[in-house]
Amino acid sequence: MDNPIPAILSLVLFCALCILGGAFGCPHYNVWSQEMTGKAELAKANQNRQIEITAARAKEEAAKALAGAEIERAKGVAEANKIIGQSLKESEQYLRYLWIEGLQSKGNQVIYVPTEAGLPILEAGRKLPSS
Repeated sequence: MDNPIPAILSLVLFCALCILGGAFGCPHYNVWSQEMTGKAELAKANQNRQIEITAARAKEEAAKALAGAEIERAKGVAEANKIIGQSLKESEQYLRYLWIEGLQSKGNQVIYVPTEAGLPILEAGRKLPSS
C-alpha cells in the first residue's frame, strides 16, 4: 500500500500556501480594487461634468436666440408704431370720429374724463342701475 504521508503533507502544504497567499494577496487585492473603484468614480464625475457643461452651453445658446427674437419683435413693434403715428399725425378728424363711435358703442359703461387738474370726475353719489 502507498504511503499516505506525502499526500497529507502535500494537502497541508497547499492549505498553508493558500492561507499565506490570502494573507498577503488580500491587502494587495483590496488596494487594487479601491484604485479601480476610484478610477471608475473619477470617470463618472468627469462625464457628469461634461454633461453639465454641455447643458449650460445649450441654455446659453437658447437664451441668446430668444433675446435675438425679442429684439427683432421689438424692432417690428417700433416700426409699426412709427407707421401708425405718421398716419395719424394729420388725421385729427378721424381720431375724433373714432372716439365718438367708441363712446356710442359702449352702452351703459361709465367713462371717467380727466379735468383740467388731471383728476377724473368721480360719480360717487350716482346710483347704479339695478339688474
